[in-house]
Amino acid sequence: MKEAPLRGFSNRLLQHLARILPGASSLRVRLHRARGVQIGKDVWIGYDVILDTSRPFLIALEDNCTLSMRVTVVAHFRESTGVKIERDAFVGPGAIILPGVVVGQGAVVTAGSVVTRSVPPMTVVQGNPAVPVAKCGIPLVPGVTLKEFSQRLQPAGSRGLKPRLKTEVDSKQPLTAKVEK
Repeated sequence: MKEAPLRGFSNRLLQHLARILPGASSLRVRLHRARGVQIGKDVWIGYDVILDTSRPFLIALEDNCTLSMRVTVVAHFRESTGVKIERDAFVGPGAIILPGVVVGQGAVVTAGSVVTRSVPPMTVVQGNPAVPVAKCGIPLVPGVTLKEFSQRLQPAGSRGLKPRLKTEVDSKQPLTAKVEK
């Protein structure tokens, strides 16, 4: 599908304005809607967010989701198309969301993660490629403190988690760390 020149210019101009202008929950949202992005209510879009430049109509952002600064959403590549970020989802700074992905309701994508597969609801993912590291007890939405959110996290299991370090203090020896098995 070839993009019409005037529409392409308009999309790129609106994208550039949305990246630099203030108004994370107002002006930026309106600019991306004008480009064709499907956006629900109370969506927050941070500075320098890139939502697929040539095919923004393939992106759906549901109610109350957050895209932190410098998030990139690529909605098309060959046969893979579309990205959906469901209600109450949180995407951390610098994350990259690739085509064909659904970020589930209340899910959290940590900073700098590269999401290549869909994220189940109420799951925290991190890394490149992003893998589940925890289940959320509550969504990370405005009004929920980081302390409340953190207290209700449950580890996703041993897969992808690093072993804990156990510290031992001996008054005659310097502090040492041993890996706990």
